[in-house]
Amino acid sequence: MQNLRRIGSFSALLFLSTNLTTTALAKPFTYVNARFGTVCAFPDQIFTERMPEPENGDGLEWHSTDGASVACYGSYNALGDTPKSLVENEKSSPESGEKITYSKAGKNWAVLSGTKGDKIFYRRSVFGKEDAIHSVFIEYPAALKAKYDPLVGAIAASLHEASGPHSK
Repeated sequence: MQNLRRIGSFSALLFLSTNLTTTALAKPFTYVNARFGTVCAFPDQIFTERMPEPENGDGLEWHSTDGASVACYGSYNALGDTPKSLVENEKSSPESGEKITYSKAGKNWAVLSGTKGDKIFYRRSVFGKEDAIHSVFIEYPAALKAKYDPLVGAIAASLHEASGPHSK
């Protein structure tokens, strides 16, 4: 009986380490939004289904086969937000069913994370030039936390404003 438990534990550990290694080694795809100059990178072997581009050209969204999504987009700072006020506004009026469990603001960035139903979300926004806000939004099933948590930091860290012909 004890040997069966060891084999079961070893099999589960092997599966988890293989799954995390595969996820960690996924090749990044870099997206650059032409309208706002928003740049982010993510593994396109995981986020394989590109959604149609919105008419206003503010960004794109990709879905995975297991229910996760990543969106990279820009917007005008029409409300004159600062990173701190963006966090405060989002916390004071979250979307229906949203529970914000983490928030932080820096000099030119803001982060919000939490849950909505059975999903976890993470949003990072960087305040750029000429009143542009660059954002990445990642959402995934809570049941797949072990798979997606290692990816969130790398995807969020890749968010920045392009320089050169794409910058606005």
